[in-house]
Amino acid sequence: YYPMYSNIIAFKDYSPVLGITKSPWVGFRYFIQFFESPYFFRVLRNTLLISVYSILWGFPIPIIFALMTNDLKAGAYKKLVQAVSYIPYFISTVVVCGMLVNFLSPSSGIINSIIKALGGEAINFLMEPSWFRTVFIASGIWQGFGWSAIVYLSALTGVNPELYEAARVDGAGKLRQVWHVSIPCIMPTIIVTFIMNLGTLMSVGYEKIILLYNPVNLETADVISSYVYRTGLVEGNYSFGSAVGLFNSVINLILVFAANKISRRVSETSLW
Repeated sequence: YYPMYSNIIAFKDYSPVLGITKSPWVGFRYFIQFFESPYFFRVLRNTLLISVYSILWGFPIPIIFALMTNDLKAGAYKKLVQAVSYIPYFISTVVVCGMLVNFLSPSSGIINSIIKALGGEAINFLMEPSWFRTVFIASGIWQGFGWSAIVYLSALTGVNPELYEAARVDGAGKLRQVWHVSIPCIMPTIIVTFIMNLGTLMSVGYEKIILLYNPVNLETADVISSYVYRTGLVEGNYSFGSAVGLFNSVINLILVFAANKISRRVSETSLW
């Protein structure tokens, strides 16, 4: 817990020369400064929209993929599918962003080539603010769905085969077996994973954001983490950046506690 001690610079006018202990206290000055900032509602809105859309679109896909992969019988083919789905997760964020820039290029990108071949007009995706969230979320799903499916595949391996046999005896087809056997058996894992995802609702990583945003799409691309990066590190305003980051962490903590309490009351499954 000792590294958490540095969070007190959010309540101080921190100076690297004076250090943490000798820097003067300023109370909630930087929190108020953030709440009154003209960028507050913009970064809060963008962070929430990107996170909520990522959960709505990205959370079910690993579950669906795990259920589909679990039904593959051929061992070698099943391993190949899993391996291919894992690969994007291990690609560097910088490389992924470079691939996106090339694929989405309005002149030579493969996406626009397909659009023009179908009779449409080229779209400059990275220069259109309305397309930024779609590009960011879709690329994130592609990069992480295979890796996220591992936990559900592990849970599915623990399902008793006799349950499937009993379902087949009762005349259940594949879809009914999935709906009445597979999903109920992995539901505790789904709930716990969902609670953990809610705990990162306000934590959109800044790495891919700062590699893809530009002055044109900043209106929809700027999030809390990228704002903290600019103000705290680039501009050297460490106390202000720490205050914004601490606010972000407190909101995430509240969301985890709230989601865990609701889950415990509704389903009797929770993190603690």
